[in-house]
Amino acid sequence: MTRLAAALVGVVFGFTLAWSGMSDPDVIRAGLLFEDLYLFSFFFAAMATAFVGVQILRRANVRALLTRDRITPETLRPEKRHVGGSILFGLGWAISAACPGPVAAQLGQGMLWSVATIAGIVIGLKIHAARGRARETPEAGARPAPVVGIE
Repeated sequence: MTRLAAALVGVVFGFTLAWSGMSDPDVIRAGLLFEDLYLFSFFFAAMATAFVGVQILRRANVRALLTRDRITPETLRPEKRHVGGSILFGLGWAISAACPGPVAAQLGQGMLWSVATIAGIVIGLKIHAARGRARETPEAGARPAPVVGIE
């Protein structure tokens, strides 16, 4: 049931991105070059909706619909890794004119060149996971896990 709900949310999100133009590289590029403020108005609307939603969740003391876990939103202080990750994300977004949500919508729309962006996302996730495993290894001289299955 959880996977079905996730798939349904993903389909609705992808449809919304495609319908709103957020999967169109020209719209994304124009926003990143500050030629059109449509992208930023979309972001502002998303942030405002999320802010209101989090405030409602905090006050209502609710549980997740599928898992029944208590929802407890937290505010974390930004760390160096957040700044570095933001810069890396922004660079990838500027180069590819897509982030993970729109790239899935682009693939769904038949834009086959989005496969290259998806490959870059997957490789980046694998590198991140391998680095995380290497940091968790207790031995100082331990060999890090292979990246993307290559020894």
